[in-house]
Amino acid sequence: MQMRSTEPEKTPEIAPTDVHLNVRSLALTVIAVAVAMYVLQWAQEVFIPIVLSVLISYALEPVVLGLMRLRFPRIAASAVVVTLLTGTLGYTAYSLSDDAAAIVAQLPETARKLRVALRQEREANGTFENVKRAAEELQKTADEATAPSPAPRRGVQRVQIEEPAIDVRGYLSWGSASLLAFGGQAVLIVFFVFFLLASGDLFKRKLVRVVGSSLEKKKITVQILGDINTQIERFLLVRVITSVAVGVATWIAFRIVGLEHAGVWGLAAGIFNSIPYFGPVIVAAGTWVIALLQFGTISMALFVSSVSLVITSLEGWILTPWLTSRTARTNEVAVFVGLIFWSFLWGIWGTLLAVPMMVALKACCDRIEDLKPVGEMLGE
Repeated sequence: MQMRSTEPEKTPEIAPTDVHLNVRSLALTVIAVAVAMYVLQWAQEVFIPIVLSVLISYALEPVVLGLMRLRFPRIAASAVVVTLLTGTLGYTAYSLSDDAAAIVAQLPETARKLRVALRQEREANGTFENVKRAAEELQKTADEATAPSPAPRRGVQRVQIEEPAIDVRGYLSWGSASLLAFGGQAVLIVFFVFFLLASGDLFKRKLVRVVGSSLEKKKITVQILGDINTQIERFLLVRVITSVAVGVATWIAFRIVGLEHAGVWGLAAGIFNSIPYFGPVIVAAGTWVIALLQFGTISMALFVSSVSLVITSLEGWILTPWLTSRTARTNEVAVFVGLIFWSFLWGIWGTLLAVPMMVALKACCDRIEDLKPVGEMLGE
């Protein structure tokens, strides 16, 4: 017969040294992340062109390889691809410049019409005015409840400065300066993309030499780099195809509907399609306002904005899942958090580049042993 021990089981004790080490490691990690975020935001004018050039080179690499199979030297193939891309973008911008100039010229009249429409809506619906008056009365009550400010001296008039709710002029000035800065950086990006494409696998071979002299390590490194490159190239190619499809479909649909400057809105739909969740909403809201001012009816404005939403929805439900069946997918929560993070750091550029950078990060983490937990958190 076995006798049970009446002594209580001893719980393993945690050494104070381990606790201090964990706290110190966590503190160092938080400090390192904070410093990295500061550097990324402070030097964004350096990092954004580099990241954009690298992503563009990944997207164009399959085209360069296709030309090389036709007996083109790599440098010649890279020059042809970059020249065609630059020429296509330049021709598109030139062909749409008249429409863009017309939209800018119509901004004052559009703003006036929108202001009149909002004023009529306010006069027709008294709910907004009632809420506004109630808020003013509550504010007066709160001001009277607090200690009164000293009365001004006789002959001195109290002046209250009211700032505009939306500083449109400031936004337009900022947009013009950003456009000029982008024009200067675009030239650098074109040359950087060409050098990246012309160099080929130069940096891959250098990295293989750096990892060590072991043949096994070199073989694993080459395999990891190949898988990462394939995933990133496939994803970027899919994004380019879907954006072009959305832009062309939106342009054709708006031409059929009769919306003015359909080409500009098709281009905007293709660009903003790369932004999950918010991009299609921005285009739908913009087309709703333009259609309301052009056609003068809310039903027609809703119809035009619904057309853009239907096109982006079909792309998101059918085309993208079919094309991305073999690419690295990230879960929706990670994508949303990534959008918030990179938008905070880099503004509109962070919003546009967030998803490609997250896919590239997941592709790297999935193939590197120490980073696989991060890849698992980002995956579906």
